[in-house]
Amino acid sequence: MPGPSAEQIARLDGSSQLGDVLAMPGQLEDALWRVESAGLERRDDLRREGEAPLIVCGMGGSAIGGDLAAAALGDRLIRPLVTVRGYELPPWATPDSIVLCASYSGNTEETLACYEAARALGAARVVVTTNGRLAEAARGDGTPVVGIPAGLAPRAAVAYMLVTTLEVAAFVGVAPRVRTEVDACSSALAGLAAEWGPQVDEGNLAKQIAASALGMSICVYGAGSTAAVAYRWKTQINENAKQPAFAAELPEADHNEIVGWEGAPDLGRFLAIFLEDADQHPRVRRRIELTADLIEPGAAGTLRVESRGAAPLDRLLSLVLLGDLASIYLAVLRGLDPTPVTVIERLKVELEQH
Repeated sequence: MPGPSAEQIARLDGSSQLGDVLAMPGQLEDALWRVESAGLERRDDLRREGEAPLIVCGMGGSAIGGDLAAAALGDRLIRPLVTVRGYELPPWATPDSIVLCASYSGNTEETLACYEAARALGAARVVVTTNGRLAEAARGDGTPVVGIPAGLAPRAAVAYMLVTTLEVAAFVGVAPRVRTEVDACSSALAGLAAEWGPQVDEGNLAKQIAASALGMSICVYGAGSTAAVAYRWKTQINENAKQPAFAAELPEADHNEIVGWEGAPDLGRFLAIFLEDADQHPRVRRRIELTADLIEPGAAGTLRVESRGAAPLDRLLSLVLLGDLASIYLAVLRGLDPTPVTVIERLKVELEQH
């Protein structure tokens, strides 16, 4: 089945989620400006020596920036960069820790709880948000706030969450600054956005992936730096295409999950997608080759997708952009508007009532 046409996409994507994804290159540049405007470099209280970690607290699309930043920095990290999804800080957190609270809406209850826990601990804090209770509390406390633009679906703000985490990591001494890498990545992504955009049908990899994924339960596999991207693909397929998707990491999946594929034909149609990096360990590449071959008899299909670009951030975000686009094209093939996430909103209402 061919991918969706530009006309189909325009008809179903009522909130222009696709436009927000295609704007990612410009969002990277805008994010740098917004972090600079927050004046973090003037805050001596954020500087840390020794082993002080950076803890990124968030949920959903607001948390993924921490995962992607750690993946992009890789062995350039000087101290730990950890993402926390939940109501509490890790038990090992100390007053020397730096806590970055990321909530697009500013009203995420788990992130608000972590903000208060960091206050009680005496840890330095930074906030990235559009507004809401988190921004109000931070401004009242004198905590620096990186303000990001409203009007996006939270998951479409990935560039802002990623760049904020990278810049905060540099300011607090967790990693070197990679601002020039972000600048260069913006140009590289613009070329890929044109190559995989809605007007392109012939050879459009994002549309090809969407067509292959239609009617499937999807398992996305990453390894090393692509593990965080595999999780991003899973959540984007969940939210945009409203379709079951799961993520796992190699080599761990070769010690358990690979066996489960023997029973896949009895349960439904499952597609395995392997996200590869051009700079990955050669043994990992061999594992991916063997794993794809071994599960193929039980799978309805297997796909291997390699990152594009020279620098680590280029390659990482090439896969993020590809997955975001493919998930929207998949939604359109299913006849759905990619933006609404009704069941999440319903859950929030139910929680508020209790």
